[in-house]
Amino acid sequence: MIRSALAATVLLLAVPAAAPALAQSQQAALDARYDRALAAGYKALMLCSAIAIAERNGTTRAPASVEAWELSGIQSPHNAIIGELPYEIVRRPTGQIAHVAVRWTDEMPARIAVNYGEDTGCSVLPIGVGAEVSAAEAPMRPSSAAAAKSGTMPAADKALAEQVTAPFARAFEGAFGAGTRTTAVLVRKGGAQAERYAPGFDASTPQRTWSVAKSIAATLVGGAVLSGETSVEEPVGINYWRGGGASDPRNAITIDHALRMSTGRYSDTPGNRTDALYYGGSSVDETAINWPVLHTPGTVFRYANNDTLLAVKAIEQWLTFYPPREFFAKLGMHHTVAETDSRGEYILSSQVWTTARDLARFGQLYLDDGKLPSGERILPEGWVKYVTTPSGPQPPSGTFGYGAGFWLLNKEEGVPSDTFAANGNRGQYVVIVPSRQVVIVRRGEDPPGAGFDIAAFTRDVLAALER
Repeated sequence: MIRSALAATVLLLAVPAAAPALAQSQQAALDARYDRALAAGYKALMLCSAIAIAERNGTTRAPASVEAWELSGIQSPHNAIIGELPYEIVRRPTGQIAHVAVRWTDEMPARIAVNYGEDTGCSVLPIGVGAEVSAAEAPMRPSSAAAAKSGTMPAADKALAEQVTAPFARAFEGAFGAGTRTTAVLVRKGGAQAERYAPGFDASTPQRTWSVAKSIAATLVGGAVLSGETSVEEPVGINYWRGGGASDPRNAITIDHALRMSTGRYSDTPGNRTDALYYGGSSVDETAINWPVLHTPGTVFRYANNDTLLAVKAIEQWLTFYPPREFFAKLGMHHTVAETDSRGEYILSSQVWTTARDLARFGQLYLDDGKLPSGERILPEGWVKYVTTPSGPQPPSGTFGYGAGFWLLNKEEGVPSDTFAANGNRGQYVVIVPSRQVVIVRRGEDPPGAGFDIAAFTRDVLAALER
């Protein structure tokens, strides 16, 4: 009798445990399916953007090259999935890529990335959407004839190239980080320029900027401030936040908070990966805007894609009349494309494609205090000081400080204290050294865990320029 009661008790205790185990199993299966869908979106978008924008720039990228660089050594778990997914590149009768389709399961439509035009590149459609897209049906957004072609910059100064031969060689040899994969390095000083590229890449080859785009976004905010459209002290002012009135703490978030990564909002991962936006096909509005506030705005640093997207949201009306392509054209950045989500909102936390030369032009704008060679001012007076002043809360770890959309190398030994940089995933860097009038660009496709030591590279380049 006692044994029977004990057995019954054990059985009763075991039954509740089965439900969590089943739930975990279902969740694991769901996560695996979602990861596969995201990997397919990643592959579709990378193939579409890399090839279509390269062709827009007058050069080429073979699918095999994209697979070897952009689609290898990526984050887990997508890295283990992406190679096995079959794809199709569909072109219009004119020869332009219409879309790229990637199969990920038999019972759902392929993931689709559509090439909407030369000025906005490719957009990945939401999971399950896009089976009806064809070469004839995929619309092309209006493009800028001026942006379709680009003249070439003067040949690199031979003396400058000789000075930086050694650090350039070390960058390609992996001396600044084991396992790093450098695709381009460039130094610009006093109008002279030296550059070097990996096989298969050239001066017209675009790569995704990843978070270098955040510094570009901050620069576009500067353009909006100069026009009188806004000021960095103004609240972001999302209409549907206002329904909560003064009690909604998000109404206290300013553009400055957003640029300094100090909105106080929750993000689900460090940097908040925003996979649903980048590869899942969700929109900026759906993904980035409505996160709740956990800290008083302006008190805590939390690096987050969503904060930059919020700053861009604040100037979206200005961008309607002055799109990024017009700003890029003024700088001579004719090989640069700012991509959007499928609803047309710019993903300026990451999704810009550009070349090393165009990034050097971007850096030169900051050396020139926001003015073009013609003397025309396109950034407000004092903007360089603003973006390089660490007036907000600072990163809790690491040696780099943070300004407003730019990283600060002011604590790096052997690097001038006024040095600042635009940094991005997989080893994208634009280093600006005002006291030396130098811009240093490094592009790469570094795998996770293989960090390129940009401070050491900067030290070596600056030392070489002194010889």
